[in-house]
Amino acid sequence: MLNKLFKLEENNTDFKTEILAGITTFLAMSYILGVNPGMLSATGMSLSGVFIATAIASGIACIIMGLLSNYPVGLAPGMGLNALFTYTIVLGMGLSWQAALAAVLLSSILFLIITIVGLREAILNAIPKDLKLAIGAGIGFFLAFLGLANAGIVVSDPATIVSLGSVSAAPVLLALIGIAITLILYVRKVPAAVFIGLLVTAIIGVIMTLAGLGGPESTLPSLPAQWVSFNLDLSVVGGFMSGFGELFKNIPTLIIILFSLLFVTFFDTTGTLIPLAKECGFENEDGTTEGINRAFISDALGGIVGAIMGSSTVTAYVESATGIGLGGRTGITAIVTGILFLLSVFLAPTVLALFTSSVTTAALVTVGILMFVQIKDIEWDNLAIVAAVFMTIIMMVLSYSISLGIAFGFITYTIVAAATGKAKELNPLVWVLFIVFILYLVFGL
Repeated sequence: MLNKLFKLEENNTDFKTEILAGITTFLAMSYILGVNPGMLSATGMSLSGVFIATAIASGIACIIMGLLSNYPVGLAPGMGLNALFTYTIVLGMGLSWQAALAAVLLSSILFLIITIVGLREAILNAIPKDLKLAIGAGIGFFLAFLGLANAGIVVSDPATIVSLGSVSAAPVLLALIGIAITLILYVRKVPAAVFIGLLVTAIIGVIMTLAGLGGPESTLPSLPAQWVSFNLDLSVVGGFMSGFGELFKNIPTLIIILFSLLFVTFFDTTGTLIPLAKECGFENEDGTTEGINRAFISDALGGIVGAIMGSSTVTAYVESATGIGLGGRTGITAIVTGILFLLSVFLAPTVLALFTSSVTTAALVTVGILMFVQIKDIEWDNLAIVAAVFMTIIMMVLSYSISLGIAFGFITYTIVAAATGKAKELNPLVWVLFIVFILYLVFGL
């Protein structure tokens, strides 16, 4: 039955291989269980509530992907999308987390509609490739900066705006050790390097805590009061329902929020699913990818589930390549990953006690580095592109806003392209976004 349902023989795999691939993918992705609650809780959401939302939403989304598309791809709240949710929409624009969840739900529904009606290719071709790469790299810088700031490695300074924190402070020292360990594991190609790096860092942090190195305000990890809990915090589930009224009070701001969420989701998902599908051997001779639309639909449904459960946008994870590398080729891999995410809901006390900001810094910096790598494919000989790339990245980090980084990138690209006589070559959508972003910056909509 499993062979017929998931086409095991057709994909040159077996049940045992799929199980091992699913476990490996979960281990590679599971760092999000520690990172996401720490990030989203800055909006006022319950730390344990976000953990439960992350685990359940990821679990359901993975199972949807496995059953609907038969792809061996895991899903969880996207890195970068959670930063957009927290630091741009809530802390930057001043919306409540409930309104932000409502925006995530709407953007995921729009993504689903775009995929179903076949607009994906048209939109993909309308946005200059180099701007997509710049935004991805910029988000990588932003994530790394967040990790460094949260751990105290980078601190505010009235004289220089930012400065190096006290390296001798225990939380900072632990974060630096964690970054070193994780990068060593990653370059040595150790499977689930990020998760193992976090785990080793957490153990070192607990030893430091037991040795009395942490103060009352320390972000060092500690031994949990209880390892397992069956009391699930569902306080953020359905929170989106009370956010629509606030979200629709300012339509221009709503448009900017939806565009930012949709833009990042759209290109993040495209840049993840298509290479993974190619790695699985799903690409046909004519260049089409078998089952890719069902995979995109699954991704959009995952985003909807995430918003309902109380999480930032859930999307496909490139870490799925670890399971694919072990031979995972069918939806069984994704389903196994999903089941493990669902089982992890009972480990909330353990994960939240061990994966503090000093520990998760390593994950943020490592993911940031991996997102930055895509900058190598930018057309460096084109000044219009280089200027837009530069403004996108630097303004995203210095303004502490992903949306503002995107806005400055589009505006710069359009102005320089027009100045070099290429105005007619720009897609009409680029001009529309140019006008929208100008209004956004000038009037603070």
